[in-house]
Amino acid sequence: MQAPVAKMLPDGIRMHLQHGPIDLIIGADGDRSAAFSAATERFQTILEELVAELPLLRGQQTGALRGVVAQQMLRAVGPHRQSGFVTPMAAVAGAVADTILGAMVAGADLRRAYVNNGGDIAVWLTGETQFHTLVSAPDQAELARINLTADAPARGIATSGLPGRSLSRGIADAVTVLARTAAAADVAATMIANAVDLADCSAITRVPACALDPDSDLGERLVVTQVGDLSKNQVSHALSQGVLRAKNLCDQGVIFGAALFLRRQSYVLGPIQTQQSQIRKSAEYA
Repeated sequence: MQAPVAKMLPDGIRMHLQHGPIDLIIGADGDRSAAFSAATERFQTILEELVAELPLLRGQQTGALRGVVAQQMLRAVGPHRQSGFVTPMAAVAGAVADTILGAMVAGADLRRAYVNNGGDIAVWLTGETQFHTLVSAPDQAELARINLTADAPARGIATSGLPGRSLSRGIADAVTVLARTAAAADVAATMIANAVDLADCSAITRVPACALDPDSDLGERLVVTQVGDLSKNQVSHALSQGVLRAKNLCDQGVIFGAALFLRRQSYVLGPIQTQQSQIRKSAEYA
């Protein structure tokens, strides 16, 4: 296996950490040198720890998980077990971000820090510091803006949808979620995005997950590969399925906000700003 890579980015204030499928951009305000050293040290073994328990992480019988990251993944999926099939792998990107951020905060005096794992982001804020980020469509069009403050409970941001880094069982263009941790946001974004769907719709092409990825934790469960033309009513109905899931998670305190996007329609819950969220809850986005 290739060795972990750690290098400063050209701006001199961010670092890139990469090992196998894990690809992080990290930043810190404060004792940046100590924070980056702590992150680099913790990063050396994180992939090996996950690989060692991968068969368990891809299943639903996970009581024997030993690793710190694996256990965090297991905790994150707990609130969703009654809502459909889910394994700890749904939280892997967010849990890695949380773990590296934890090492940075423990190893340095920081005012602000973040770890971005392909769009699943763990954030540390103090005092008057803030964290700003954008949510973009596959064509790079801006979908939403997020501004986290130190007095808000959200410290995790995650986005899921089609297309994305992972296989999707739903048809959402994007679902972005705010939660207490990146791991919690990661799972919730996946489950809400899966819920944005239309049953028995001929415009949607699905194949078994294992046909695309033999190692997928989804096995023979169907995932979406292509979505054809949909009417506005179909889009609204599909979006409403995800909105219902998001509202339930908000009511349970599992998440603090969500923004759902599908074919130029959107719905926003909580402190996420879209082009239309200042006007109405559901709208077509430009």
